[in-house]
Amino acid sequence: MANYSESTPSVWAPFRIAPWFSERPWGFPDLQPWYDLPADGKLIGEAWLTGDQCIVATGAHAGQTLGALFAGAPESLLGKSAPRTASPLLIKVIFAKEKLSVQVHPDDRMAQKYGDPRGKTECWYVLKAEPGAQVACGLKPGITLDEVKTGIEAGTLESSLNLLDLAPGEMVFVDAGTVHAILPGAILLETQQNCDLTYRMYDYGRGRELHIEKSLEATRFVTRAGKIAPRQLPGRSILMDGKYFRVERLNVAGARSSASLEHLFMPGEDEMARGLAYLFTAAGAARVAGPGFEAVEMHKGDIVAVPAASPEFVVEDLGELELMRITPRWPEIKR
Repeated sequence: MANYSESTPSVWAPFRIAPWFSERPWGFPDLQPWYDLPADGKLIGEAWLTGDQCIVATGAHAGQTLGALFAGAPESLLGKSAPRTASPLLIKVIFAKEKLSVQVHPDDRMAQKYGDPRGKTECWYVLKAEPGAQVACGLKPGITLDEVKTGIEAGTLESSLNLLDLAPGEMVFVDAGTVHAILPGAILLETQQNCDLTYRMYDYGRGRELHIEKSLEATRFVTRAGKIAPRQLPGRSILMDGKYFRVERLNVAGARSSASLEHLFMPGEDEMARGLAYLFTAAGAARVAGPGFEAVEMHKGDIVAVPAASPEFVVEDLGELELMRITPRWPEIKR
C-alpha cells in the first residue's frame, strides 16, 4: 500500500475502479456485453462504480477500497477547496429486467432527522433503451396524499405515476422527494449523492420491507424532476448541472489533454478546476496516459477516477468513444 502522505504526482495518477455488483430480485443473470460475470444464478441489478466497497484496480493504490482511500487522503482526491468528506458521489449502472419498487428518497434535512448524514438526489443518463422503455418520475398533477395512500392499499398506485418515455442519450433528473420507479427496458447510468437511503412505497407484492410512513413524509408533490435538455458548449455537452453533481459528455476527437479538460469548467469556478472527476466510458474504448504512470485502458462500462492531485495526462479515443465526465459539487461553497 502506498503511503498516503507521498507527494509524488504519479501516486495520484488517474486510476480505474473495479465495479461491485449488487444482487436484486429485479436484475439480470447476465450483464454482458457490459460486464463479464460468472454464471452463478444470481440476479444482478446494479453495478456500483464508486461505492465505498469498490476496489481500486490500477495504480499506486491498487487493492485498496475506495472508502479507505477517501478516508486517508481526502485533499489529494477532492482538492483543497472541497469540504473534508467521504466519497461524495455514488455512481451506478442500473440493469432492470423487472420493475423496481415505487419509492422516494429523503432530502438532506429529513435524512439527518433520522440520523443519516445526507439525503439522495440523483439523475439517470440513458445508456440504452428498448422501444417503449419508460420510467415513472413524479406523480400526476392533482394527485393528493389521500389518493397516494389509497393507491398503496389497493395496489393501484401505478395509475397515479407520471410516466416518461426514454431514448438513448437522454438525461432524467430525480430530486429528493420525487416518487419514482425504474421500469424494464433501459440501462441507466445513475449519479447520486453517496447515500443508499430508499423508502419503498409500493413493491408489487414481492414481500420486501416497505417504508410507507417515511415515504409519505419524504414525498413532495411538486419537484423539479423530469427530463433535462442538454446544453451544448464547445468541446462538451452539459447533461446535468445540479446542486450536488455535474454530468457532461465530452468530445475527445482523437485525443484530449487534461489541461484542455480543465478549461471546460465554467467562469468563476477556478476552485473546482483541480477537484475530483470521474471519467466513464459509455461506449467504445479509451486510454488515459501520461508521463510517470502506467497507462490505464477503459472499455464500455469502465470508470476512472481523476484525483485533484493528478499529474497531467491525455485521453486517447481507441474507437467509437463516448466519454462522460462526472464531478461532485459542493452546496456549501459559494460561487
